[in-house]
Amino acid sequence: MTTAVFPAEVAFDPAGPWQRARSVALRPEPFGALVYHFGNRKLSFLKSKTLVAVVEALADHPSASATLVACGVSEAQRPAYEKALADLARSQMIEPRETP
Repeated sequence: MTTAVFPAEVAFDPAGPWQRARSVALRPEPFGALVYHFGNRKLSFLKSKTLVAVVEALADHPSASATLVACGVSEAQRPAYEKALADLARSQMIEPRETP
């Protein structure tokens, strides 16, 4: 009998560097995008084009917070976007990025 090994859940910290997970594909749609994880076979829907832009830009900025600023997310909207990113981290769609 084999036991599946799942990676430990990573707590989302908006001050840290993040990226779209390497085994995740993002397919643009009129409503936003479909996000599919080839490892765990989870499918998610991003229902905001701004959120799609944030996920695509995560690797280009020093932190998730900096990405939100760069993508024009207002201060009032940030808690909702941080919650969405935390949900994506929990489902392994985004992952912490190692800094050089």
